[in-house]
Amino acid sequence: MTQDERYMKEAIRQAKKAYAIDEVPIGCVIVYEDKIIARGYNRRTIDKNTLAHAELLAIKKASKKMNDWRLEECIMYVTLEPCQMCAGAIVQSRIKRVVVGCMNPKAGCAGSILNLLQMQEFNHQVELDTGVMEEECSQMMKAFFRELREKRKQLKTRVTT
Repeated sequence: MTQDERYMKEAIRQAKKAYAIDEVPIGCVIVYEDKIIARGYNRRTIDKNTLAHAELLAIKKASKKMNDWRLEECIMYVTLEPCQMCAGAIVQSRIKRVVVGCMNPKAGCAGSILNLLQMQEFNHQVELDTGVMEEECSQMMKAFFRELREKRKQLKTRVTT
């Protein structure tokens, strides 16, 4: 098992926490000097907060741990490609490298729709690696949305009968 896979497994564990509370299963860890310094998982619905993305929650914790908003020597592992808001926060926090599990063709801003992490026009570019444990990350997302559609279908059936 590679180091990237080891840390992605922990991000997947975080995503499973989100899954368990009916949140979109996105998990994230931030590593500094080969140690996890922050963890986060999606909490938008439960917190009723647009900003409660796994990446933003982890960045907030990492900044507190580092006692600095700059996370220049940190690596982020995230199960799903970051959205535009999270990609912007990653650039702003000066994270050195991001490792992504699976891509997000509908909202991803680390290569799918845009690549905000590596725009030369910004004052910071982020190293990017994608596809680490991609199948496991992708299958978790697919299972979550399949179950969500089934729950909605059952609810609709109950309401109409």
